[in-house]
Amino acid sequence: MKKIWGLLFFCLLLVLVGCNKEETPEQAFNIYIKLWENKKFADMYDQLSEHAKKSISKKDFMGKYETIYEGIGVENVKVKIEKINNDKKDNRLILFKVSMDTSGGKISFSHETKLVKEKARDKETWKIDWTPDFIYPGMKKDYKVRIQTEQGKRGEIYDRNGKELATNGNAMEVGIIPEKLGEAAMQKKQTVAQLLNMSVDEVEQKLAAKWVKPDSLVPIGILPEGTLQNDYISLEGVSSRPVKVRTYPLGEAAAHLIGYIGKVNAEELKTLQKKGYQADDLVGKTGLEKVLEDKLRGEKGVRIFMEDANGKVIEYLAKKEPKSGENVTLTIDASIQEKIFNEMKNEAGASAAVNPKTGEAMALVSSPAYNPNIIVRGASKAQREAWNNDLKKPMINRFTQVFVPGSVFKTITGAIGLETKVINPKEEFKIEGLRWTKDSSWGNYYVTRVKDTSPIDFDKAMKYSDNIYFAQQALKIGKDQYLNELKKFGFHEKLPIEYEFPTSIIAKDGIKNDIQLADTGYGQGQVLMTPLHLALTYAPIVNEGAIPSPYLIKEKKEKKNWKENVISKENQEILKNALIKVINDSDGAGRIAKVDGMTLAGKTGTAELKESKDAEGKELGWFAAFDANSPDMIVAMMIEDVKGRGGSNVPGEKIKHVFQK
Repeated sequence: MKKIWGLLFFCLLLVLVGCNKEETPEQAFNIYIKLWENKKFADMYDQLSEHAKKSISKKDFMGKYETIYEGIGVENVKVKIEKINNDKKDNRLILFKVSMDTSGGKISFSHETKLVKEKARDKETWKIDWTPDFIYPGMKKDYKVRIQTEQGKRGEIYDRNGKELATNGNAMEVGIIPEKLGEAAMQKKQTVAQLLNMSVDEVEQKLAAKWVKPDSLVPIGILPEGTLQNDYISLEGVSSRPVKVRTYPLGEAAAHLIGYIGKVNAEELKTLQKKGYQADDLVGKTGLEKVLEDKLRGEKGVRIFMEDANGKVIEYLAKKEPKSGENVTLTIDASIQEKIFNEMKNEAGASAAVNPKTGEAMALVSSPAYNPNIIVRGASKAQREAWNNDLKKPMINRFTQVFVPGSVFKTITGAIGLETKVINPKEEFKIEGLRWTKDSSWGNYYVTRVKDTSPIDFDKAMKYSDNIYFAQQALKIGKDQYLNELKKFGFHEKLPIEYEFPTSIIAKDGIKNDIQLADTGYGQGQVLMTPLHLALTYAPIVNEGAIPSPYLIKEKKEKKNWKENVISKENQEILKNALIKVINDSDGAGRIAKVDGMTLAGKTGTAELKESKDAEGKELGWFAAFDANSPDMIVAMMIEDVKGRGGSNVPGEKIKHVFQK
């Protein structure tokens, strides 16, 4: 809109001038001002005096302005006449003031120029006697305006105890000067490739880049983490220099949680350019590096200066100092994060540890993982292929995935049954055999259990993880009441945490029949949960009946609950005692997690993944536990492919080790 008004004003000036017998100097310079403010450089040149045109061609004039203005990001040019003085009969001196916004801040200056009267086609007009110092006072023909940028230091990430999780470290970058390699060029390339864990082809691709000249120093790669300086072999044509590199001290253990940074790609630049990002700027790609990008990213410092033909700085025109990003402290405990990851290291699975009273996320683990230090230093093609071809998919963040929970969900069904008074914990049921079907309407469908015991009450059903008992209780509660009570646990609702988690669901299209309702009662059906949400659903047992609001960024804040009055005080005790028996009774399903000198409470779970009841399929092993006497942490863990390996005993033993340590 501003450009349209500017052009209309320019046209009006031309009309006014045409109506007058003689153009005034002020009118002529005002036309030039409007062209200048709208960056109409070609038209500006047409307003120059013949003397000025002899000193610079139209192409060079336009090129000089365009190069400088684009280079330093000139916007909002404003020019104002301050004074007009007579010089000679056909000359006028005009004092004017210029201001403009640039990427380095505002530039403003005053300048005096001469207008001369020239005759063309029997008409006299005033022309601008332009000189290079129109661009900036003191500017000469062979001077240049340069810009230097310095990225502000990226904020660092720390755990709750001040341990570094993402820092700005130092490394050595290896480069090659092609013309100095000499006769042993191939041998030197092989040495560099081996040092950087890459192929010779990758080295040669970098040397073949279009910008590379024989005397260029071509960056090949950053030395791998842990490489000692004396491991570097000094060769003619091979050079090294210190560089800053993002460093992740926990490596694989927190890879998916913290993520990594990398250069902005073309697709990202489409949206990030509005925020001041440029090609090759670093940006958070995954994890908290991406989630917290706006906090962590430092502001660029800019220096705009004028230099002479020899590259000597003549004057700084604008300066903006770089600004460091914000450091962030997490609720995560690095020691717990590492302990859990080390237990899971050779498995595919996910785990979450949360403080049930405050909602602080103490660990979020995905296994297997990649080493982010390798990525930020430049992962080789072979390494990337190894990660991508790994059947356990180390690049996938599993703690942000939803999974079938299996029997760890029975605690929720039990809580709902107790709260609705459908379940009387002392009532015994006569259930015989390992299979049960409601009636003939179910056809060939049936529910199975592992232990044939009768009669069975609530504690035994929990201790033996009895599917039939919880299927029957879900049917007694009824679909509508059951779904309504499940809302208290946050299903189909976004977790209120500073990280992107999918919502846990009971059934995408609703529970359709009694079979699905019965299966849901013991965590099958179409139930899907994240490990973090599962851990949180155990919190009401030890947090006065409430689910706390989970959070990751450690700040001074009042305790806030996500869900209130989920479980009554009486039922909290019933559930806690039942879960203690699961682990501490000699015949409990979770006895593998028993720790001497500690009273763990928890629940086992084995979720089946198969197309039909009789089909073969995979199994997920689940375990959730907390210290009943000191409930300051709930750990939920899921391990994939546990069939034939002990089912829930696989994560159960690992959780035992976490609490032991």
